Amino acid sequence: MFRKKSLSQEIKKKARKSLTSKVSVQVRNYVIDTSAVINKFLPFLMKKGMSGKLFIPNAVMAELENLANKGKEEGFLGLEEIAKLHKINKKFKVYFYGLRPTEHQIKFAKSGEIDALIREIAMKTHSTLITSDLVQAKSSQAYNIPVIYLRSKEKPKKRRFLFWKY
Repeated sequence: MFRKKSLSQEIKKKARKSLTSKVSVQVRNYVIDTSAVINKFLPFLMKKGMSGKLFIPNAVMAELENLANKGKEEGFLGLEEIAKLHKINKKFKVYFYGLRPTEHQIKFAKSGEIDALIREIAMKTHSTLITSDLVQAKSSQAYNIPVIYLRSKEKPKKRRFLFWKY
């Protein structure tokens, strides 16, 4: 099992090498995906000088609403992050874009259906896709969509100590 995990980590490490996390100070169009919203990368990008148009796919809003309706903290935090955008940044304009996902797309979200909707918006709006999802970033590269990949900080695993009574 250790070997399998190690191999998976090596594959991911190689995949990350061709991705960039650099933000251009030129005015551009951007599309943000759910993972980047949940990981609170929007304030980071603003500090780096991101400006232009920010397209938030309605599919992202639907995912955040779904998480919030299930009582998950990520959903509420994501919706809060987007709500803050209207007040704190004058360097870019926020637009909500695209259709909400269908039942079929929601059912097959783990197979990439929602990610495909987000990439489609990036293509239609000639935008750079912002994500912290490695698979989404690599798929975007395959479609020749400019991408900014921001790696999320993984929470350290809690160590568990077991004490036995003798």
